[in-house]
Amino acid sequence: MPAASGEHSSHSSLSIPNSTDGGTSNGSATPTTTTGQSAPSMMGAASEATLVSDGDRETQIQMLSDQLKVENRIKEGAENLLQMPLNPALRTQVESELATAKQKIQAIERSMEYFSERGSRRRNHEMNGNGIRKFTGQPLQPADGWKEEGSERDDFRTAMHQARSAIKALLHLSRQYPYSHPSSSAPSPSASPSTSTLPNVLTASEAELNRARIETMARLIGLLQRNLRVRYELDVAEVVHAVLPSLADKATKQARATAYRLIRHSLVDSHSVRRLGEQHLDWYIVKTLSRDNKHSVEKEQVIKLIRAIVDLGSERHLSHSGVGAGSVPLSDAVMRALIAVAEYPEDPFKPICVQTLTEILLIDIELMARTGGIRVLLHALAEGPLEMAPLLSQAFLHIVDSPKTRAYLHPGTDLEIALSGITDAYGKSSEHQERVKGCTRIVSSMLRTWSGLMYCCINDMTAIRALIDCLRIPSLETRELILDMFFDLLNIKPPEWHKTFIEGRRLTMYGRARRSAEIIQREQIPHKPQDTLKLTDQYIALLILVFSKAGLLDALTSMFEESSVGSPLSRRATLLMAEILQKANRVLPLSIAAKIQALPRVFSLASDYNDNEHRIVGSAALSAINSFNRHWSRMEPAVKGDTRPRANSIEDALRRQRQIEPAKLKMSMQMDDKTFQALLLDTQVMATKDHMKWNFETLQDLIEGPLHSAKRMEEAIKVSRYIRKVMSFFHPFSHRFCDLANTKQNHRWVRLGCSLLDALMSSPDGIRFLHDDEFLSQLVKSFAQLDPLTQAPVPDPIFSKKRVQDTLTCGYFEMLGTLSKRKEGVELLEKFKLFTAFYHLTELRQRDDLIKGIIENLDYSIDGHSRIVLSKALTSQYKTIRHYSTDYLGGLIRASPTANAWMLRLLLTQLYDPSPDVRELAVRFLEEACESMDVLQMVVEMQPTLDHLGEGHPLLLKFMSTPTGFRFLYAADYIDREIELWFHERNLHYVVHIEVFLAKAFIQNANEDVDDSVLAFEGIVPLHFYGVMAKTELGCEVLQEKGHFTEFAQFIRRHGLESEDQEVIFKLKSVLWAVGNIGATERGLPFLEEEEIIPSILEIAEQSLVLSVRGTCFFVLGLISSTPQGAEILDDYHWEATLSPLGLPTGLCVPLDVNKFVSIPPWECVANEAVDDSRLAPPESDEEMEVMTAIYNLANTVIANAASRSLTKMKSKPEYRHIFNSPSMFYRALHTISSQKYRQPVRRYIFDLFNIDLDADIVQQLSECAISLRIPLTAQEPAEPSEPSPIDDKPAPFRPRAARHNVDESDDEGSDVEEKEAAAKKPRAPVMSLRPKSRIIGFS
Repeated sequence: MPAASGEHSSHSSLSIPNSTDGGTSNGSATPTTTTGQSAPSMMGAASEATLVSDGDRETQIQMLSDQLKVENRIKEGAENLLQMPLNPALRTQVESELATAKQKIQAIERSMEYFSERGSRRRNHEMNGNGIRKFTGQPLQPADGWKEEGSERDDFRTAMHQARSAIKALLHLSRQYPYSHPSSSAPSPSASPSTSTLPNVLTASEAELNRARIETMARLIGLLQRNLRVRYELDVAEVVHAVLPSLADKATKQARATAYRLIRHSLVDSHSVRRLGEQHLDWYIVKTLSRDNKHSVEKEQVIKLIRAIVDLGSERHLSHSGVGAGSVPLSDAVMRALIAVAEYPEDPFKPICVQTLTEILLIDIELMARTGGIRVLLHALAEGPLEMAPLLSQAFLHIVDSPKTRAYLHPGTDLEIALSGITDAYGKSSEHQERVKGCTRIVSSMLRTWSGLMYCCINDMTAIRALIDCLRIPSLETRELILDMFFDLLNIKPPEWHKTFIEGRRLTMYGRARRSAEIIQREQIPHKPQDTLKLTDQYIALLILVFSKAGLLDALTSMFEESSVGSPLSRRATLLMAEILQKANRVLPLSIAAKIQALPRVFSLASDYNDNEHRIVGSAALSAINSFNRHWSRMEPAVKGDTRPRANSIEDALRRQRQIEPAKLKMSMQMDDKTFQALLLDTQVMATKDHMKWNFETLQDLIEGPLHSAKRMEEAIKVSRYIRKVMSFFHPFSHRFCDLANTKQNHRWVRLGCSLLDALMSSPDGIRFLHDDEFLSQLVKSFAQLDPLTQAPVPDPIFSKKRVQDTLTCGYFEMLGTLSKRKEGVELLEKFKLFTAFYHLTELRQRDDLIKGIIENLDYSIDGHSRIVLSKALTSQYKTIRHYSTDYLGGLIRASPTANAWMLRLLLTQLYDPSPDVRELAVRFLEEACESMDVLQMVVEMQPTLDHLGEGHPLLLKFMSTPTGFRFLYAADYIDREIELWFHERNLHYVVHIEVFLAKAFIQNANEDVDDSVLAFEGIVPLHFYGVMAKTELGCEVLQEKGHFTEFAQFIRRHGLESEDQEVIFKLKSVLWAVGNIGATERGLPFLEEEEIIPSILEIAEQSLVLSVRGTCFFVLGLISSTPQGAEILDDYHWEATLSPLGLPTGLCVPLDVNKFVSIPPWECVANEAVDDSRLAPPESDEEMEVMTAIYNLANTVIANAASRSLTKMKSKPEYRHIFNSPSMFYRALHTISSQKYRQPVRRYIFDLFNIDLDADIVQQLSECAISLRIPLTAQEPAEPSEPSPIDDKPAPFRPRAARHNVDESDDEGSDVEEKEAAAKKPRAPVMSLRPKSRIIGFS
C-alpha cells in the first residue's frame, strides 16, 4: 500500500484549462493544480472561450487519459486491499486513499468530457464554415487487456447523448420541436448534432421527411442493439411520442415498419411494456394487422412487437397455480386482429400468428377463450398447416392434463377434431395421402401421452373406436397408413422378412444363407437379457388392452373377410394381428393375454362349414399367424447360457461345421511320407518364388494340417528347406508380401501367415526356426525406421502411413498378435525387443494407425508386456489414443465372460483421465460392467475414489446396492449427505429426468431418429437413491432411522387427490417415484405394508383428476409388482402383474378393469366467446343506425354480401357521406370489430369504408369518443353484485378486459341475434344495440 500511496501522491495534480469569467485563453491550456475544485464551474466559464489548438487539445486528452489509468489502478488496488484482514489504522488510511482516488477519477472524466465537447464544436464549426470536415486526431486504439471503468462510463454517456439527440431529431421532424417556429433558430448542433443535416420541416416534402425519419430511427435502433443499458435508461413513452408521426397512415410502410421495430427494441421488461400500454397504440396495431400482403414488411414488425410484448410483459403463472393462469398484456382489440390473421388461410403470417396464439394459450387461457382464439387453434389443428400440428397438439394435451384448464374444451368434440383428417378423409391424390400421413403422426403422438390416451377414452372410447372403424371401410384408400400408425404406436419394428410375409411367400427358406452371419453378429453384439422389460413396455401393455377393448382385432378380422384370395393389405392386417398376439403374450398377464389370444371370430370363420369362403379366410389367417410364430421363434436368439442343442436351431449348420474340422485335421496329420512330399511339390513353392504361381489352396491345407505335426514340421524345415522359402515371402525387406495391395482377396495371405506362425509355434523345431529366421529382426528394424532420431532416415519406411493404409503391411500386426497368444511367442517378442519397439511407437505423434493396429491385435490373456503396452496407450499424452484405447478396453470387458481384475483396474484408472470425453466413456463402460454382481463386488473391493465424478453419480448408487459398498460409502459420510439432498431436491430432479426421457423415448419411436441420450436411457427405470438404499439391510436401517418414508406416506395421504396446486402435484409425483422404487425391492416392500400406502396409491391412480399423476401411479404400481410379494398384494386389488415363463414378476402390472383406470369424470365446458359488455350511446340519426346495422351484418357470412352492397350504395349517397368521415362513427366501427368475430377481408373492408387516416389527432379523438359514447353504469342495465363494474374510460391497451356476459362460442351468429333480441325486450334506458333488430339493409 505505501507504494500505491507514493504513486498516488506523485500524480495528484490535474491539468484543466485555466480561464476566468469573461476572460479568454492565451492559446494554450495552463496546467493548474486542483484538489477539491471541480471542473464544471470552469467549463461553464470556458464555454465562450476561444478554442485551443488541435495539437494542444490532443496532448491534454492524452495526459488526462494517462492520469485516469493511474487513478483507476490505485482504486483497484485499494478495493482489493480492503478485502484482506487489516488493522483499523491501515484500513482507515486505505479507505481515505480510495475516496480520494474516486474524486480524482470524477474530476479527470469531467475534464476529458469538456475537451471532447470543445473538439466536437470545433469540428462542427469547421464543417459548417468550410464545407469540409477534417479529421485531425489520432485513431482510437482498442484496449489491450481490460476495459477501464472510466472508458466504459464514457461510452455509455456518449451512447445516451446520441440516443437523446436522435429522439430530439425525430421530434423536430414531426414538427413537435419547440424551436421549429420560423422566427426561432434551429436546434444548435452542440445540443443535437444529428439534426444539423436534417431537412427543413417547413420546406421539405413528405417523402424527404419520411426518409429522414427512417434513417434517424434506424440509427437509434443500432444504438439500442449495441448498448443494452441505454434501453433501460430511455423512457418508452418518449420513444413512442417521437415515432407517432411515422405510424400514421400518411407515412410509408417502411417508416411504420421501422417505428414498430424501434418500439420493440426499446422494450426491456414488464415495466416498459406497462408504459407502452399507456400510449394508445391499439388502433395503429389493429390497422396494420388488417392490411393486405403488400404491407408485409410492416405486418412482420408489428407481429414481432406483439411477440415481444407477450414475452416480456406476460405474468406467468406462479408455482402454485396451473398452466394458463397467467395474464398477457394484450387488449381484446389487438387479440381479435391477431386471431383474424391466424384464421385467414391466404395470409403469409398465418403460421407465426398461430404459434403466437399457442404461446398465449399456455399463459392466459382465459383471454384466448374470451376472444375466440381456442376455436381458431382447434381449426388449425384440423386443417393445417401440418408443420404446426405437433406444436398445437402438445399444447392442447398440456391443457387437458389439468381439470382447471380442461374445462375450456368441449368433451368429445374439440380435441377430436385432430382425428378428422383420418376419419373424414376420402381421396386418392398424393397431397391427400401426405395429409393423412401427417394426421396419423399427430394421433400417434397424442396416444403416446397420458392426457391424449385418457381424453380419447371418454364416452366409452368413442374417438379410438372411430379410428379403428376406419379399417372396416373397404373404399378407404388410406387404410395402410392407419395400419402403419398402429405398428408405430405399439412399437413394432418390422424385420426384413415382414416384406416376404406381406407378399404371401413362404418363410421357411428365407434368409438361410445369411443366418450364420446373423448369428455370429448377434453373439458379438452385447444385449440385455430378453426378459428385461421397460417402462415403455408397460405403456404398450395398456395400449393393447385399450385397443383390444375398442375392437381392433375384430376390425382386422373384417379386413380378412374382404377377399378369400388375400391381398397385401389383408396380409398386413394379419401381420399386425400376429404381432399384437406376440406382444400381448410378452407384456400382459396370462389371464388377459389368453382372452386376446382366443380370437373367437377368426376361429368361428375357420370352423364355418356352411360357408366355404369364410372357412378359407379363417384357415388362411390362422395358418399365416402360425407360420409367423414359428419363424419368429426360429429367428429369436437362444437364451444366454443355454447350451442344450435344439433340433430346429438355425445354428445346426455352424455346429456341424465345427464338428467336421477336428476330424479333418486328424486325418491330415496321419498322412504318409509319400503323400506329404507330393503335397510339398504340388504347392509350387519349391519351383518358383512368384507367389502368384503357388497353389494357395494346397499350401493352406498343408499349413493348417500336416505341418501341425512336429515330425512333418521338422522335415519341412531341415530336409527340404521348404519353410525357409515360405517365410522369406513374408520378410519385410523382401518387399513381396508387404507390397501386395490391401484388398479383400489379398487378405488370405495374412491369414496364411498367421496360420504358418501358429504351426511353427506348435513344435520345438518351429520355435527354433523363428529364433534363427530374420522375420522378427527385420520387423524390429522396420519399426526402427520410424524413429525420428535415427541416424540415416529412410525415404520410404516399411510402416509408413501410406503403406499401412494401401498395402498388406498392416497384416504384420495380425501376425504379431498370433505370436502374443502363446507363451513361446511372447518370449520371442521379448527376445527380439519388439515390445520395446511398441513402447516407442505409442509415443509417436500422428501415427494413431500403428498404435490402433498394435492394440487391436495383441492378445492380453497372458500377463506380461501386452498388458503394459495397453496401459501405456491408455495413459498416452494424446487424447485420441487414450479415447480409442479406453473404447477398446471397454470392448474387452464387455466380451469377457468372467470378471478380470486387471481390466477393471485399468478402466478405473481412466476415470481420472484429464479429458472429460475419456472419463465419460470409462464411466459408461464401468456402469455397464457393474450390471454383473461379480464385477460390481470386485470394483467395490478396489475402493476407487469417485468424488470427482460429482454427487449422486449412478456409479456411486450402484456401489450402494452392495453391503460392502454401502458400508464403504457410509463410512465416508456420503450416505448422510446424499439422503438429505435427495429428500429436499433430487427427488424433484428425478421426476423431471424420467418424464423428459419417457417423452423422448416415445417421440424417438414416432420419428425413428436416433438420439444418444434416449439410447442411454433405454426405457429402464433409472436408479433412485431410496430404491438403492432399500436393497441392503444397513440401508433399510438408515431409512428407518431418518423417518423419511413416514413423511412420504403422510404426504401421499394428505395431497394424493390435489388437482390445482402445481407445486404440490410436482412434489406428489416425486414422492410417488420414491415410494415405488423402495417398494420395488424385497427389503423395501415391508415399509409400504407397514404404512398401508398401496391402497392410497391405487385410489390416486383411479380417481386423480390430474392425468399425468395417474400415469405416474401406473408406473409406480409396476415397480411395486417387481417382487412376488408386491405382485400378490396388488392382485388382491384387481391389478395383475405380468409373470415370466418361470413365474417371476417382470415389473409390469395392469388393471383388470381398464375402464376404471382410463375414465375421466365428465365436465361442463366454460369456454365462451364473450360479447363486449360496454354499451355505446345510440347513433344520433337513422342514417347512422343503418350504417352500423349493415356493418354488424358483415359478421354474418350468409348476409355479408348484401350488407357490403348496401354500404357501398350508402357511401355514394350525399346524405350518408358525412358518416364515413365521422371519428365517432369510425370508433363505433372499430368497437364492433374489436368485440365480435370478423374475417380478415371484412375487417379490411370496414377500414377502407371510412375516409379517415389514422394519426395522432384521430387516435386522440377516438380515445375521447370511447369516453363520450359509453353509457354510464347508471344508464345501463344494473349489474349483478358479483360482476365488476364496467370501466368508465377506455380500457388500457395491452391489457385484457374485464369478464363479460358470455355466449357460446360458435361461427353461427344466429344464437347471438336471438339472445340480443330477447335482451332488448327488457325495460331499460335506451341504448344502442349492435345487433340487427327488425330488418336487414339491402333486402327489399
